[in-house]
Amino acid sequence: MTWEKLLGQWPLIEADLHDTYGIDVESGILHERSWRWLQIRIGGLLCAETRLRRHFAPPPEDSKHTPRRR
Repeated sequence: MTWEKLLGQWPLIEADLHDTYGIDVESGILHERSWRWLQIRIGGLLCAETRLRRHFAPPPEDSKHTPRRR
């Protein structure tokens, strides 16, 4: 996983930062924080149940809806 790929999903990151941490990136908070601060929070988004995590690691198909072969 590269930062280029992660940051390419900025709309998901922005929404997840707000939902998970209450961070409104439009408030200007990112100008007051370090890159390390943001890296740690984005890493946390990848470990939590978030849009970003589902994008890069979609949940497995529900086996109940998959037809069984006989």
